[in-house]
Amino acid sequence: MPPLPPTRFSFPLTSPLLHLLPSTTTTTTTATMSFSSSSPSPSSLSNPKQPDPQLDQNLSQVLTYHNDTKHHFTRYARSPRGLDWANQPNPFRRYLSSPLLPLLHPTPPDDHPSPLYSSLFTSLPPPKPISKSTISQLLYDSLALSAWKTTGFSTWSLRVNPSSGNLHPTEAYIISPPIPSLSDSGFVAHYAPKEHSLELRAQIPTWVFADLLPKDSFLVGLSSIFWREAWKYGERAFRYCNHDVGHAVAAVAVAAAELGWDVKILDGLGYEDLEKLMGVEMLPHFEIPARAVKGRLPEMEFEHPDCVLVVFPSGGGGFEVDYEKLSLAISEFSKLEWKGKPNVLSKEHICWDVIYRTAEAVKKERDIGGRFSVQAFRSSGSCSEGSYKGLTVREVVRKRRSAVDMDGVTAMERDTFYQILLHCLPSGSGGKQKRQLALPFRALSWDAEVHAALFVHRVKGLPEGLYFLVRNEDHFDELKKSMRSGFKWVKPQGCPEDLPLYELHRTDCRAIAEKLSCHQEIASHGCFSLGMVASFEPLLQDKNVWMYPRLFWETGVLGQVLYLEAHAIGISATGIGCYFDDPVHELLGLKGSNFQSLYHFTVGGPVIDKRIMSLPAYPGPSVDA
Repeated sequence: MPPLPPTRFSFPLTSPLLHLLPSTTTTTTTATMSFSSSSPSPSSLSNPKQPDPQLDQNLSQVLTYHNDTKHHFTRYARSPRGLDWANQPNPFRRYLSSPLLPLLHPTPPDDHPSPLYSSLFTSLPPPKPISKSTISQLLYDSLALSAWKTTGFSTWSLRVNPSSGNLHPTEAYIISPPIPSLSDSGFVAHYAPKEHSLELRAQIPTWVFADLLPKDSFLVGLSSIFWREAWKYGERAFRYCNHDVGHAVAAVAVAAAELGWDVKILDGLGYEDLEKLMGVEMLPHFEIPARAVKGRLPEMEFEHPDCVLVVFPSGGGGFEVDYEKLSLAISEFSKLEWKGKPNVLSKEHICWDVIYRTAEAVKKERDIGGRFSVQAFRSSGSCSEGSYKGLTVREVVRKRRSAVDMDGVTAMERDTFYQILLHCLPSGSGGKQKRQLALPFRALSWDAEVHAALFVHRVKGLPEGLYFLVRNEDHFDELKKSMRSGFKWVKPQGCPEDLPLYELHRTDCRAIAEKLSCHQEIASHGCFSLGMVASFEPLLQDKNVWMYPRLFWETGVLGQVLYLEAHAIGISATGIGCYFDDPVHELLGLKGSNFQSLYHFTVGGPVIDKRIMSLPAYPGPSVDA
């Protein structure tokens, strides 16, 4: 994600944006609209559920955080006034004194050749057995380093999974039965991407999940170190950390599919289960201060466990998970002999207390009665298979880069644009879009809640303008009712019948897209850009506030698809976390908080900075940056 622009602009809200849009009889909202955490919204008044003071308090905290961390034309969310380079967090967590288990570096030709990227969206290959080789490949193609970059006196690493500002708050763990040549017993290990190795945190004497999870399965845990993002982005960092969780989920799901494995979040587990499973409950407890403070706060470098994925052979049919028995087995992990002490990432810190209060509010409790289901794999739609360059999965995922600038010239064919969007649909081809059945969305455990407002700039055969992709068609009527009355809502020419894409308004929207994305040209110089619009307050009231980070996870999964699609057709993409929240809503005509914009993205021809030299990922230089 490009760096934040300067901290103030005096750009007026209405006329530069709205004169390009159809008139509407409704009153538009302003850039400084706010949620009321003390007064109920209309949706909450109609909610038949009995009031729960704790849930109300948690919802209030989430709404307050989300509102307070919005960017506006006249001000940005609170963040450091400058970057404290002396205390930039180490991007590599290491557990000092824990045994290091080196993994293999796949080299062609290898035992597990990578299939064509586009083929994964049609069907998965036969599943490979769990082995040191396949675990190595999974991590190599999902969470490992992809390259080093150097220019002048600066050297930094890139990873397969993208991250806001390349700060990488996401840590990963493998919880596995015995694997020959790796461990003679079950184990919990932290993944060290710089070394492409596993750090053995604990041995599991008996594989306690043998009767609770599918045969030949293992777990991948993901956690976040908020400080890594907050160092640069301040209070908005909690959003970005959860974007990155979504990117990592999708990265793991695609790399697993390459090996014929399926992936699903075990969302019935609670926060305390995840702490025990990954061993992060052993880290020092962090007491949240009453306000933002600066100083030496090493406890701030703790890891917040986000989710755990079960990885299992595809095509084996569904299976049940007894979350009560699973949680009981995990409770025994507190008795394991945990190895290693986490390294120190910074000497001094700034604690943005609102991040940690919000993280507390969205902690998920164990859902003993929760249902776990694995639906049959659904292939994605296809209308322009020739758009892809014949690249393998590994070639696409490991060559993915976040563009820092777009050339403003590259255009794509209309059918290529449609093909990309077909792979962005949660339910795949055929039927109504709602359930998450297609790769990689099938890793998520809830129905699709995220849509896309698209700014089309350079798509041959498609008029410039504002379009909308409805990713859950149950929301269509509510979206149409909530947005501007003058929007057209018509299918564009040549659009595949099973692609729920709608033209809203024809106009040159390059200036609009740029201004809404914090005045960044990258949003207007690509082929198209978009804002991801998610169901919001009514969903949080109905399902619980723990859906808040999950909405960002879904945007991250969708963003990862856009990244991979762009590189598979020979161009590039980048996520944009800096955008003006409420002006986006005003542009669309959205009022209140039923829907909110959560992430922006741009796809186009990248500008390559030839002053920056690329170096191989392994072996890399002996630096941590």
